[in-house]
This record gives sequence, C-alpha cells and structure tokens, in this order.
Amino acid sequence: MAQLQNKSSTDLKLSPIQHFEELSIRFVDGKLEVLDQTKLPHEMIWVHVEDVERMWHLIKNLSVRGAPLIGVAAALSLAVAATKGKTREEVIESAKYLITSRPTAVNLMFCCNRIIDELTRTKDQDHVQQTCNLACEMLNKEVTMNQSMATYGASLVQDGEGILTHCNTGGLATPGKGTALGVIKEAWTQGKKIHVYVDETRPLLQGGRLTTYELERAGIPYTLICDSMAAVLMRQGKIQRVFVGADRIATNGDFANKIGTYSVAVAAHHHNIPFHVVAPVSTVDLHCPGGSSS
Repeated sequence: MAQLQNKSSTDLKLSPIQHFEELSIRFVDGKLEVLDQTKLPHEMIWVHVEDVERMWHLIKNLSVRGAPLIGVAAALSLAVAATKGKTREEVIESAKYLITSRPTAVNLMFCCNRIIDELTRTKDQDHVQQTCNLACEMLNKEVTMNQSMATYGASLVQDGEGILTHCNTGGLATPGKGTALGVIKEAWTQGKKIHVYVDETRPLLQGGRLTTYELERAGIPYTLICDSMAAVLMRQGKIQRVFVGADRIATNGDFANKIGTYSVAVAAHHHNIPFHVVAPVSTVDLHCPGGSSS
C-alpha cells in the first residue's frame, strides 16, 4: 500500500509517495507509471505519467481503464502535479480537467471532486501534503475494499461451480485484487475447484484480452466464449453463478456496466442462476436515482 513519507516541505516536493506496485499502476523510483492496457496481452508496457495532461490522454484512449482504477490514477496524477509545483488553484482546475476525460466514470468524479472539495474547504493547510494524503488514502481504500469484497463474495461460491464473468474486473481494472474477478481469485485461493467462463466482451474484447490474461497469471482454469454463448451454457448446466462489476450504481440499485451485461442478467434470471454485482462504494452515484435517469 502507498503511504505518505514524513518529510520536510522541501523533501515533499521531491518524493512524497512511497514505493508501491499493483498490477495496473505503480510508483517506482519516484515515478508514477501505469500499464498500457491497449497493448495487452501481447506486450507489457509501463507508461511514465509525468503530468495531468498525460493522464487525461491515457484515460481517454483506454490505456487506463476500469472504473476504480481511473479514479485512483487520476488522484495520483494530481498528487504528482502538486509535488511538481502546481498551486492549490491549479490542482483544483486540473481535477476539473481530468473529469472531462471520461465524464461517464462516476469513480473519476468521486475521486477528483473529493480533492476539489478538500482543497477548497481547507485553504490554510499545505495543499501538496493534502493532495498526496488524499490520493494515497483512495488507493489504500480501494485495495482494502477489494479484499473485503473478495472475501465476502468467495463465501458464496461453492466447490465445483462454473462461474461466468463479463468484461474485465480484476487487478487491471482496479488497484488490489479486483472486484468481480477478485472474488473469483479469492475462491480459487481458498481451494475451491472452479471453472471460469469468460465472455469475450465485444467490441473491445476486455474479457478476451484482459480477463484471460489475469486468469492465466493466477493459474485459474477458464474457457473463453463469444458473448452469445452464455445462455446456451446456462441451459446446459455448465454455469452455476455469475459475477460482474459495475461502471455506475444508482441509488435504487440499478447499475450500468459494459454492453452485453443486460443479456447476461436476463439469461441468468431465466435459468434461475445467481447474478452478483461486485463494486466499491466509489461506484455509487448518489445523484442518480435510477437507471432510467438521463
């Protein structure tokens, strides 16, 4: 986990965040780096994020993706900007700018707005340390929430189950173990003999490219399927449970996720198969009353 180092104000401008490494993001040798997910699974390319502008483009072109990761990565880029001399007002404006990279990502708004609110509310404090503290806190909280969700979700999984998942919801999509895929990893770690069916997830193939990559690394048995096969496998009795993530959750419990998730939900309901949504509190949009809201 990331921590803020206890240094003088001069040192803070040099390296305020301690070394940390997650599957999709890291702070190594004083540099914030993200894994370019557009290159996976064929290449592992780490990109140095030297400023907010770079992070904006990485989020925009999906090099950085996954709702929780987007928010934390944006917050960390703001922390880096603050250490490089950005004023309080400039950090606030940079946070507003980052939100425009993916306006539909509620986690991005959650993290950026928290920094904006805190810096606006407490103008008598060192904004560099404030921003770094907040960014590290968000990172650590996501890691902790991931583990909590994984532990609880894994308790629902029965030995020998076939599990379907859609899109990518592991350590590539969030700091830590992951959301829906984190549950699956935890169940496997607990010794449960499961088999994962991975929707390829068109049109960008996050399942085919990224989820299979993570499952391969973890040694978890899986079968990659085209999205339209899920219902047939349910009918054949090969799938006993579904875990998916969420891009946004409304206050009434409605949720938005990658295209194709609705079809999976309908098929699971028809076949009486448990369908679970796994997401952190930062995915809840308190300003959205329901899925039909504009």
